Amino acid sequence: MRWIRAAGRGLLAAAVVLAGYAGLGAPAGEPAAHTGGRGPVTLVTAGDLTDYLDPVLDDWNRTHPGEEATLVELPDSADETRAQMVTSLRSGSSRFDVLNIDVAWTSEFAAAGWIAPVDPGRFPLDSFLPPVVDTATFGGRLYAVPYVTNAGLLYYRSDVLAAEGEEPPRTWAELERLAKEVAPRHGLEGYAGQFLPYEGLTANVTEVVRSAGGSILGDEGARVTVDSAPAREGLRFLTDGVREGWIPEESLGWKEEESRLAFQQGRLLFLRNWPYVYAVANGEGSKVAGKFGAVPLPGPDGPGVSVLGGSNLAVNTHSRHPETAADLIAYLTSEPVQRRVLTEGALPPVRAGLYSDPELVRDFPYLPTLRRSVLAAEPRPKSPRYDQVSLVVQAVVHDAMAGRQTPRQAVARLARELGSIAREG
Repeated sequence: MRWIRAAGRGLLAAAVVLAGYAGLGAPAGEPAAHTGGRGPVTLVTAGDLTDYLDPVLDDWNRTHPGEEATLVELPDSADETRAQMVTSLRSGSSRFDVLNIDVAWTSEFAAAGWIAPVDPGRFPLDSFLPPVVDTATFGGRLYAVPYVTNAGLLYYRSDVLAAEGEEPPRTWAELERLAKEVAPRHGLEGYAGQFLPYEGLTANVTEVVRSAGGSILGDEGARVTVDSAPAREGLRFLTDGVREGWIPEESLGWKEEESRLAFQQGRLLFLRNWPYVYAVANGEGSKVAGKFGAVPLPGPDGPGVSVLGGSNLAVNTHSRHPETAADLIAYLTSEPVQRRVLTEGALPPVRAGLYSDPELVRDFPYLPTLRRSVLAAEPRPKSPRYDQVSLVVQAVVHDAMAGRQTPRQAVARLARELGSIAREG
């Protein structure tokens, strides 16, 4: 899935960018597209709303005559982007050489044979934040190289907590108490995330289940693990919040932007969202500029678990110029370009060293917190049929949050419906 892109220089972007491809030469039994070939290549991505990719590719094109990279931008919607990519890949088209795919799509695309395996030795993977590499694997093999990462953060009104002599919450119980008691005293709603039935809800649900010690799927989609006490505990955190009123019912219709606007307009005490919010909510016209902070997500007994967002770059199995495609991705995952990903695109890079760079930390003070969140983060459930898995999670949990099912009933329903998907796969 394509996850939220950050806001760069006053522009909001919704995330999906590139990743990297490593290998050249197909292993035995694999499609033979990666046996050679140099020439022009096409990089396909969701809409680049920050416009940082054009100058990055211009620099590549100036030094690679005859191997120019052309950017193709699909609709900004994750679902539409995925649908157009899948249509092209299923037809065997070579139109797209390098695919900018959401980290959650890697398993599906790899299982379908649409992207080719990657040689781990082609890229300095040990210089990346370790958890991001796992998002690019399936079946014990590397199918892409991370380019952009993301992790959920808890935003809080620092001015309100300071006035109350309170610290940011580290546990769900602390968050619930502050959302119930402190928020109303300041005319605020308590807590919100992204609870509309779409991919964002899958991320929020995965986070609470993992934070409680549970999981949704195992063995890369072959085994359903959601029918557990931790999963029920995670869902109960969300359903109780709506039922008791410290999660506003209105948030059941919110995605990233609706929830960000509510926080930025001074309506929320706490918000779960992606790092892009930090830049936007500190921008001109924001009612909370300079009045909020960000910490890792809380869990039942201490820091919780975020899901990993971001995107990976993979090479189309039918690319006519895989050698050039590999070189392009090496360029895009290099340290200088990764720095530009942050400074010009306002996107979280995957190179670990950038998170402790003094100059970058001064300009992007949330980087140390984001690094901690990424290091503790987990991928969303891996499955060759991830799109169907996500749709089931969204539908079932939204019903539960709307009060139409109890957490116990919702978990049992999840187990049944996910089991059917696993058996069909």
